[in-house]
Formats: sequence, C-alpha cells, structure tokens
Amino acid sequence: MLPKFYQNCFQNVLTPAQYKMLEILIMLLQFHKTVTIEKLATVFPQPIKFESRRRSIQRFLLLPQLSIQYLWFPLIKRWVKNSRKLPKKQLIFAIDRTQWRCENVFVISLIEQKRAIPVYWLLLPKRGCSNLCEQKKLIRPLLRLFKGYQMLVLGDREFHSIKLANWLQSKRINFVLRQKQGTYIRQEHEPYQRLQSLGLIQEFRFF
Repeated sequence: MLPKFYQNCFQNVLTPAQYKMLEILIMLLQFHKTVTIEKLATVFPQPIKFESRRRSIQRFLLLPQLSIQYLWFPLIKRWVKNSRKLPKKQLIFAIDRTQWRCENVFVISLIEQKRAIPVYWLLLPKRGCSNLCEQKKLIRPLLRLFKGYQMLVLGDREFHSIKLANWLQSKRINFVLRQKQGTYIRQEHEPYQRLQSLGLIQEFRFF
C-alpha cells in the first residue's frame, strides 16, 4: 500500500501502534474517500464506542510527530534524491498565495515535470498579501532541507519586492520575480527606463 521508503520514514518517527493506526487511516481514506473524523470513526475497525473511536483518531492526529518537518520533509528529500541525476543539481520552486475558503494559504512548491509539488506551506492569520517576514519564514526551511542544491525561486507580481530579492541573493538563491511593465528600473550609470520600453520577451524554459 505504501512505498518502502515511505514505510521506513514513518516507522522512524512512530511507534508500532501509531504506525498501524496510520496504515488503517490511509486504507480507510483510500476506500471511503473522505477526510471527516466522524466518518472515519464510524468505519474504524476498533471494538469500542463511536465517541471513543472519534477521540482516539483526534488524539492521533494531534501527535507532534505528524508534522511537515517530521513526516513530509524526509519523504520529499528522499524522493528528490532518488529521482535526480547527479549532474542535475538545480531545483525550481514557485511561491504562491491563494485564498481557499476562509484560509489564506501561502505555499512553496517544487516544479518537476510540469507539475507543482507542495513542499511547505503556511496559513496566514490575515487576508491579503504576504510580507517579507512571512516570505522568509516560508522559504527558510528549504535552505537546510535542500542543502547542496542550487535553488531557483519563481514568484508572480505579489513578490516583486526589492527587499525579498536582496534577501534571496544573500542566501545565494536564484530568482525570477515578475514585474509590472510600468516598473521603472535603472542600470548603473544609466537613466531610469520603463520595462515595457526595453523590448523584453517573456520566455520560461524548465529543464
């Protein structure tokens, strides 16, 4: 049901009883295709009352071991290591923020084979754009996770900040941050010019 390296990662941080419960929950999720605790408690194969099963699942899901850092990071790191050829050391990431129902979700994803794989995410306690502090908080965990790889970060016009660009440069992270055509820029010893007057062509290639 689970790839071998998934099993190894889970068994490294969970007790045998916790790992067995995780296996059962994954099986129920795949079969019943629901993520509500009440539904899972109804079908959970445990000879106790419904309310006890519900509380048992809740306690399990609150375990500190079930965190992005303990479970997801080892998996994504192992997957990247196994799927990459040695000469190919650059990883491409995209940062994005979206309003999903009542949640303001800020996520950084690995771009691989024209797909975006979420690596880390934050739920912002507000509406609207992220700030520099939140952007650093999102990106910083990846510096240790993917140490030894060259990183390239892509961002849309929300992330056009010079301060963010300077911080990325200080961390030796390459970046492509989209700018409005009306943005004025100036090269050294040159007058200010609008981007739209430079005849730039948008072209992105991922290798």
